[in-house]
Amino acid sequence: MRIAILTSSRADYGIYKPLIKALYADDFFKVTIIAFGTHLSPYHGETVNNIIRDGYTVDYRISSLLLTDDDASVSASMGLTTIRFAEFWKEHAKDFDWVLCLGDRFEMFAAVMAGLSIGVKFAHIHGGETTLGAIDNVFRHSITLASRLHFVATTAFADRVRSLLDTQAGDVVVTGALSLDNIADIPLSDTESFKEKWNIDLTIPSILITVHPETADAAQNESHIREIEALLPELQEKYQLVITMPNADTNGSLFRAAFTALGNKYPQRIKLIENFGTQGYFSCMQHAKLLLGNTSSGIIEAASFNKYVINLGDRQKGRLAGDNVIHVPIEKAAILSALAKIEAAGDVKVTNPYYNGGAVETIVNSFKGKL
Repeated sequence: MRIAILTSSRADYGIYKPLIKALYADDFFKVTIIAFGTHLSPYHGETVNNIIRDGYTVDYRISSLLLTDDDASVSASMGLTTIRFAEFWKEHAKDFDWVLCLGDRFEMFAAVMAGLSIGVKFAHIHGGETTLGAIDNVFRHSITLASRLHFVATTAFADRVRSLLDTQAGDVVVTGALSLDNIADIPLSDTESFKEKWNIDLTIPSILITVHPETADAAQNESHIREIEALLPELQEKYQLVITMPNADTNGSLFRAAFTALGNKYPQRIKLIENFGTQGYFSCMQHAKLLLGNTSSGIIEAASFNKYVINLGDRQKGRLAGDNVIHVPIEKAAILSALAKIEAAGDVKVTNPYYNGGAVETIVNSFKGKL
């Protein structure tokens, strides 16, 4: 079976990794990797090299992102991505039995929409979820509508996908979150080896921070970044702050510039990372005191490490979350209050609602059943 994998960023590649490994190891499958989006951007760490370092071949590279990230530029990037993929699918659509797509990014949306009229058979991972504070919510549901096979994390998400599709057909498969298979599969670094590689000492009490702009109400981003700029200098007095830089969203450069300035001002206490990779990111999560931000990894993966998460603002609003997640507005006082509650509560142990066990095996077997 000929499977193509669309990967547009460090984030989706990190989720795909255990599945790519399994597909490559199985002679039943011929795997093609198509890299685009921020993978090809030096500004975002040129993370296509992560794929190559892991021993995989990047068969196609499709460049379509603009360097600027205002709202008009993001729209233009979507249009350019659609044009580039229209050309690609016209030539290569018949080369693949299935094309895997993941998540809700605007680049992924554009690549999938370009293949819709050409008859590309898409299989979508992570459909049925809700993020009301991001326009990604629209992209995710649109990708669902364009896909013929669906791998979802929970039964509730399966029900939502079936509702969107107005069908009870069996092409909606509950797998659990694919990224959680990585935790068992990837050897995590101890603090000593982590420090040797990243020059970050995680024996110091640390907060892992990832903050992206809110795209559903982009006008709020300037006030949000002012709150962050007021918060972090106070947090760094007590904690080491490990910040992963934002991805290519509308107004992401506002956050990137603020984090860079704070990192330069407090270089001993604020550490900026463009691209940890999956092993580095999970290792940092394992040793950090807690997570702070508005990224899906805080919602989906942190519970498997029994870590508290202070989830900021509305970007992940509506998404299923475990008891380890505290939702707060992007306001300094509210964030400090949540942190005080976590410090008083001590360690947390929770069940991850996204864990189902064996997501990779379920997906592989589902493809084999489609031959």
